[in-house]
Amino acid sequence: MDKPVSVQTLPHDKLEPHLERRRYTAFSLPRLDLGPFLVEILSKANAFVPSAAGSILMDRPQVSMDATGGTDLFFLASFGPAAEALLGQKLCSDQGVVGQVYRTGEPYLLADPAHDAHFDGRFDTALNFKTTGAVAVPIRIEQTVCGVLELINRKEENYSLIDVGILEVFGSYTSAFLENLLDARRAGEMARRDDLSGLHNDRFFHHRLTEELVRADVTGGTVALLFLDLDNFKGVNDTLGHLAGSQVLKEFAYLLSQTVTASEATIARYGGDEFVVILPGFDVDAAAEVGEGICRALRGATFLHGTFSWADGPVSLRSALTVSVGAAVYPIHLARQGSTDLKKNLLMRAADQAMYQAKETGKDRVCVAVNTSS
Repeated sequence: MDKPVSVQTLPHDKLEPHLERRRYTAFSLPRLDLGPFLVEILSKANAFVPSAAGSILMDRPQVSMDATGGTDLFFLASFGPAAEALLGQKLCSDQGVVGQVYRTGEPYLLADPAHDAHFDGRFDTALNFKTTGAVAVPIRIEQTVCGVLELINRKEENYSLIDVGILEVFGSYTSAFLENLLDARRAGEMARRDDLSGLHNDRFFHHRLTEELVRADVTGGTVALLFLDLDNFKGVNDTLGHLAGSQVLKEFAYLLSQTVTASEATIARYGGDEFVVILPGFDVDAAAEVGEGICRALRGATFLHGTFSWADGPVSLRSALTVSVGAAVYPIHLARQGSTDLKKNLLMRAADQAMYQAKETGKDRVCVAVNTSS
């Protein structure tokens, strides 16, 4: 058996976008290095079907189709004389053998490139390479093709249907690994999420706020906290029932996630109709502006648009809800002293008291905490 080949992969941060699958969640996911697995797959596939070159390509869910209607496929891992040059390169799914496999979901055996309508020789020309044969199989997540595993130029003999079957085993193994990886990520994410709203839960909120306060102390930065409470929410429960109230909370959570667009923000449901937003690096004015944006988004918003199983007919709740927001910023509204737990509690209390001030002074507004840091 030939000695193991040197398989190269993209770095971790370049691989991660290919795992953001719509089937699971749009929320951020924990890190897990895909690279070593791709190296293992290509190495073992080559051990069973010795070849001059091979690659694993995958699509990227967050990248839309190009103007031709095809989907870009990216080289994530590769071995062979042009491996380094291929990494990160892309080809469109309307091109070549790889594109044929991606589009049809069927394996492909390329025996005669010169007379095969699906062979695209542009990579050969660009890389000074000559393809004499290839075998490619799809990689799936559930029933959806997400990538292709390909070997090129079998050593000592031509590719056969037996080789296709062997490579299909490795394609299936890759598919199972990706599904299990994403399922594990989803399970971990669910432990951090509120069941009703889909936002982060209070446990994760406390963990993240502690992290951000420590980071602010290390870097000399700031952490803003918004406390939100829906105005007049009790009236929804009293007039339409608690099922309607739960639906309103879901819809408000979605509105909140669409309104607070800062990538560094953490949005959580604190309990009942109370929500919190952590804004690392924000000063008082910037935090207050985020709060004002939430207030504006809610004014005139329509909830319960449509029909529901718990209602006798169509429901449309418009202009019935507003939100009171309290804002506090560390270390503007409390000093850089004491334990992290103490600072966390003081920041939460300052934002909470500012929120109650917003309630008492007319609702539907943002109030900033009183400065107690001096």
